[in-house]
Amino acid sequence: MRPLIPLYQPDLSGKERQYVLECIDTAWISSRGDFKARFENAFADYVGVPYAVSVNNGTTALHLALHCLGIGPGDEVIVPTLTYIASVNTIKQTGAIPVFAEVNHGDWELDPADIRRRVTSKTKAVMAVHLYGAVCDMHTIGEIARQHNLMVIEDCAEALGSTFAGQHVGNFGDVACFSFYGNKTLTTGEGGMVVTRKASLAERLRLVCNHGQSPTRRYWHIELGFNYRMTNICAALGLAQIERLPATVTRKRAVAQRYRQALADSRVTMQQLHSEACSGEWLMSVLLPADVDRDCTMEALAGAGIETRPVFACAHEMPMYYREQHFPIAEEISRRGISLPSFPALTNDEITYIARRLTQLLLRNRAVEVIAEG
Repeated sequence: MRPLIPLYQPDLSGKERQYVLECIDTAWISSRGDFKARFENAFADYVGVPYAVSVNNGTTALHLALHCLGIGPGDEVIVPTLTYIASVNTIKQTGAIPVFAEVNHGDWELDPADIRRRVTSKTKAVMAVHLYGAVCDMHTIGEIARQHNLMVIEDCAEALGSTFAGQHVGNFGDVACFSFYGNKTLTTGEGGMVVTRKASLAERLRLVCNHGQSPTRRYWHIELGFNYRMTNICAALGLAQIERLPATVTRKRAVAQRYRQALADSRVTMQQLHSEACSGEWLMSVLLPADVDRDCTMEALAGAGIETRPVFACAHEMPMYYREQHFPIAEEISRRGISLPSFPALTNDEITYIARRLTQLLLRNRAVEVIAEG
């Protein structure tokens, strides 16, 4: 069997080892050290925001942002049902109510028309999740938020390198959150970042993620806080990664373009970006034809040495959130979607091989269907 082509693997070919060894040599390995500020400043510069606060993962980034915005019991937060579960869980963890919304057929992103239908007197915020590197219609979502006096949280966990109307994601809401898990475009192993344009919010984010400890008096805690701090070692990895981030994003876009060319004559459907969006191309994700068994297809690809994964299950179908609701577009995408290997070091020959094997499987399935019908 052909050696496995993984779904993702991080590129650690820059100064990651050098910077981590500096942490070890200086003994600054915990949540204090120079690399944290250097990484935060470099990240803020890249995104184009004045303030960036590092945290220990993308999920705590979301929870910290919601908490510091004052989201709490009785509040409603509109969130797409087609998202990774952290988007929803963190709303629930504040005591607020996640209100699920439909996604668009073309780009799989939060549908602004459904946001309008779901706003009530209890709605406090909208969480715009930029799924798989595509970008929500932030102009329309911003307009809805202004009309109803809502806050906007951008979940940018999968969208580093993505832009809308020429601006990097993270510039359109009250606050935005990024993830640096091992399969993300920039990785610190585990880690995350919260960014904002508001000085007062940034100050509170820093306070709360450090146990609510006063910045001027040690061990004096002035409000409820959490231990969400990033370590200096993780920040060292992040700084090394961000030094090469433009080149990484360029390569990931080239990988995605190669896939589009190689799969142009296949039976898959791809995300169609909003006219003002430019994707950072986190994961090449496609919809299989409706008549294809996704699990069997993924199993066959695995047998050919190709790792894939299914698109996220809808949150409203999870046992703890189940309710009698129906989101036909999100459910269809969730049922038919798969993600293909998308890491920067993926070669053009490997992309060609993956596309050929997938196309062959889909053609074989079509042939079986035709024989059955005939």
